[in-house]
Amino acid sequence: MSQASRTFLVVALIVGLVVGAGIGWVAKPIPPEYVAKSDLDKAQADLAQVTANYNKLQADYQALQKAGLTGEVTIGALLPLTGDLATYGENSKAAAEFAAEEVNAFLNESGAKWTLKVVTEDTETKPDVCLEKVTSFAAKGVTLMIGPMSSGELRNIKGYIDANKILVISQSSTAPALGIADDYIFRFCPNDAWQGRAVARLFYEDGIRYVVAAWRGDAWGDGLEEAAEKRFNDLGGTVVGRVRYAPEAKEFSAEAKALADAVSSAVSTYGKDEVGVYYIGFEEVVVFMSACRDYDVLWGVKWYGSDGTVQSAVMIKNEAVAEFALNTTFNNPMFSPVETAKFYTVRDRVKAVLGRTPEAYTYSTYDAVWALAYSLMTVNKYDSQAVRSVLPDVVKSLLGASGWVTLDANGDRAPTDYDLWIIVQTAPGVYEWKLTGKWVLDTDSITRL
Repeated sequence: MSQASRTFLVVALIVGLVVGAGIGWVAKPIPPEYVAKSDLDKAQADLAQVTANYNKLQADYQALQKAGLTGEVTIGALLPLTGDLATYGENSKAAAEFAAEEVNAFLNESGAKWTLKVVTEDTETKPDVCLEKVTSFAAKGVTLMIGPMSSGELRNIKGYIDANKILVISQSSTAPALGIADDYIFRFCPNDAWQGRAVARLFYEDGIRYVVAAWRGDAWGDGLEEAAEKRFNDLGGTVVGRVRYAPEAKEFSAEAKALADAVSSAVSTYGKDEVGVYYIGFEEVVVFMSACRDYDVLWGVKWYGSDGTVQSAVMIKNEAVAEFALNTTFNNPMFSPVETAKFYTVRDRVKAVLGRTPEAYTYSTYDAVWALAYSLMTVNKYDSQAVRSVLPDVVKSLLGASGWVTLDANGDRAPTDYDLWIIVQTAPGVYEWKLTGKWVLDTDSITRL
């Protein structure tokens, strides 16, 4: 119900009560000669009760006129400041805090009686820790949240947030299986049905016809591998080997050997130019690639990655791993944000804070804060169900740092182009990430820069 509707209802109740009592707007004493004393006492008691009710409704009406958001309004941020997505968690934290600063400046200029506060909790990139942080926020009355970043974390909290009507906007969860209509999850990124199409086309354009896949065995890794393999098969390619590892794994000697054996077999059968490695993981990639360096055959084929490793800070800081990625032209797709003026503002702010250029999900985080802020302004109360009902319409008008935030029927961002990133060497021992191409959604083609 809108504010105007609620106001109308209160006024209608006041008018109905007063007119229904037959006393008009100004109550007059009842002449005693027309009624018995008992009836007079009852009538006067009724009049007193009606007057009291009327006065209370007037007070309620005045309170309603003053109602709305006041004081400090909290949004929870579920971010991996440690663990396998720490680079991205740090980037998102900086972007969320910047967005909150701008929201509060806007609120101050508009004379609002409330301010926005983003409180960050470290999920450690662990599903069980993420659930602990969600329940802790909920116990404090926080029911609007940003994150978590990984699909494994999001899947683990989904039952709790839906049951407790907690609204979350994930900037980076991409598992197709989590795209569900009418739940309490929104995702400001496309799901991996599209990343799978992008990387499969990239394989094929590079002349790769046979792929050995190695991936993190969680909701995200399983979903992305399945999507990429399906599309690669459609194009005429074949996945000839699979190495799936546990998300909590810390050592990869067995996986590296299994990968080397599978690649060696494929190379001996098809030749190295048609064989590629598809690695799907987070920043455990550093340990994984360190183990793979021991096998010459793994240096001799092209490697491909995903949005879980794009612009990873730990990769370019580890010279041995950066060298391996450079020699294998490790190519990583990531959804392509539209470079609006706000895009550059956010990029420069995060770079000033952290000393690095952030990945695309940083811009989605910034936009998620503004989307919640605009929704709160619209409903004028801290109510996750009310925010959930207006947010899809609110974002239709949101041209943010990541471009237009257009949501599909499941609350996921509509598909976009995908940027392609590799590691390059800029000086002896110095490496950086470079944008080298794009998968174009409309034409299902690769454009090289």
